[in-house]
Amino acid sequence: MGTEKADILVGIASFNNAGTIGHVVKAVDAGLLKYFPDKKAIIVNSDGGSKDGTTDIVKTATHDHDAIFLSHPVYPAHRISIPYNGIPGKGSAFRALFRKVVDIQADACCVVDADLRSITPEWIELLLSPVIQKGFDFVAPLYSRHKFDGTITNSIVYPVTRALYGKRIRQPIGGEFGFSGKMADFYVSQDVWESHVARFGIDIWMTTEAIVNDFKVCQTFLGAKIHDPKDPGSDLADMLLQVVATLFNMTERHYDKWMDQKGSSDVPTFGFRYHVGLESVKVNAEKMLNIFMAGLKDLRNIWMDIMGPGDLGRIESLGSLTGGSFRFPAGLWSDVVYDYAIAYHRKVMSPEHLIRSIVPLYLGKTASFVLEAENMEQEGAEAEIEKLCLEFESKKDYLVTNWK
Repeated sequence: MGTEKADILVGIASFNNAGTIGHVVKAVDAGLLKYFPDKKAIIVNSDGGSKDGTTDIVKTATHDHDAIFLSHPVYPAHRISIPYNGIPGKGSAFRALFRKVVDIQADACCVVDADLRSITPEWIELLLSPVIQKGFDFVAPLYSRHKFDGTITNSIVYPVTRALYGKRIRQPIGGEFGFSGKMADFYVSQDVWESHVARFGIDIWMTTEAIVNDFKVCQTFLGAKIHDPKDPGSDLADMLLQVVATLFNMTERHYDKWMDQKGSSDVPTFGFRYHVGLESVKVNAEKMLNIFMAGLKDLRNIWMDIMGPGDLGRIESLGSLTGGSFRFPAGLWSDVVYDYAIAYHRKVMSPEHLIRSIVPLYLGKTASFVLEAENMEQEGAEAEIEKLCLEFESKKDYLVTNWK
């Protein structure tokens, strides 16, 4: 297709996703045909060197359009796969997609994960229509997720982003986004592509930059997000490192944007909220608690440098709690996260050393939430996350005062 202009680009970043990407491509194709039949569209798979035939599946995945739709589109969606270069990771894949959006002068774009099992054609309409019909520049996803899924979002990224920048974007690292051509042009022009943004930091970077640069932001309800969930006690250390490093870099960079922000407000929300069944997420609270307890012994000196004797003393007092009685208070957790942001700002130690030391604390907080919410319905668990966010907002003066 070269650089011929298109109206819409849908990007799918992938790496060895042969088992799921065929379904994703078919859902995207169907969504474009059903909801945007008069638009010229291109589906771009930005692949990181898959060895399992992922790109071949993208090129051959098709719908039986006559069986599903009553009318044919004016422009069938083109499909291409492009390799991405640079630091291996999701961010580098997105950079290639942003460049393609600019090249073809697309008015609207959305990106979806390649491992989705719950994507429907309606997701494409929900992600793109706020851009095409309402003039929004950035569309964040809003999902129903199991109460133990998305623990990095729930305990760190959402509360911090909301408290700092005042926007209640519930899934700031959700994975699926819609954005305007103007937004893509802004993203690709930024000099961040040799940092953690090139990996798992891309989502929080995209969300934060859209907010602080006064682009029009909203969120859209997509229903259930069913993908390959990770046990926070086993799989998330590298992701946590990259996301939190990017989060703290954004905090450093945009101090003038958040220092005077008080409270938070809702953003425009599209889509119909409905109840959906969710797959359970298995978590091992005992394993997470063991890692937290080991941190009390092994990381005391490092934690002292970061938190000081007051907050460290409160952390150490948690060591006497056992089993189901373990609780990590929301107020203490907000203080700890802000202590880390301040220590990062003051360059107390190397960034990687600093952020890796938060992992046992994060696992302790996550174990506490699992134990507390074990018998709660989804609404009750969400109410606890809301309380945590309000705690971060109420403690923000602590961050501002110590930052200076």
